[in-house]
Amino acid sequence: MKNYILKTLLEEKNNNLKGMLYHNLQIKFAYNSNHIEGSTLTEEQTRHIFETNSFFAENETVKVKDVIETLNHFKCFDFIIEHANEKLSEKYIKKLHFLLKSNTSDSQIEWFKVGEYKQKPNTVGGNRTANPKQVEVKMKKLLENYNSQTEITVEKIIDFHYEFEKIHPFQDGNGRVGRLIMFKECLKNDIVPFILEDKYKMFYYRGLKNYESEKGWLYDTCLMAQDEMKKMLDYFEVKY
Repeated sequence: MKNYILKTLLEEKNNNLKGMLYHNLQIKFAYNSNHIEGSTLTEEQTRHIFETNSFFAENETVKVKDVIETLNHFKCFDFIIEHANEKLSEKYIKKLHFLLKSNTSDSQIEWFKVGEYKQKPNTVGGNRTANPKQVEVKMKKLLENYNSQTEITVEKIIDFHYEFEKIHPFQDGNGRVGRLIMFKECLKNDIVPFILEDKYKMFYYRGLKNYESEKGWLYDTCLMAQDEMKKMLDYFEVKY
């Protein structure tokens, strides 16, 4: 596999190149994935944080958690491109969660285990998720089934995402970790990756909620996002 996208991202990151694909994807991914989960930062504020490693808010209150999780998402993105070709494992997924949630207010809660599976039952969209006692077994089975496949397609990556979100293995941060995993697995398998933008949020949630009866809704939402990525790749003249 030629994997021009991954090569380009690594080259631009390692050479600290500004205003190119890596630079723009860092901002776009962090802004949208955090915004889907309720972050109040704007895309311009996210850009400022990435470009200057500082934050300025004029006449508004901003949650410290939103700023920290934005900085953490930048670290997560670096991790998935630097380790894109590694086999997906529990250790890998827990590392992503650790990077995302470290130093946040959640991490100060005694029972909130950063980088470890949840301790207390939770729900998503009003739906029950796996009981904490079941998480490890379910995650092992999910990864075993996924890694045993001879060929990974974008549909199989989306299937994994649905099953991951259904388990909801962490106390918080599951959506962002799940979307990072999809991006990483696309890179590994030389598939055009995609970023689910906040404007697609309701389509994304509908797709997850109705996945077992109609997979097409989530597939279509992800493929629409993939088309947006292709436009960006064309602009930056990156082959795919």
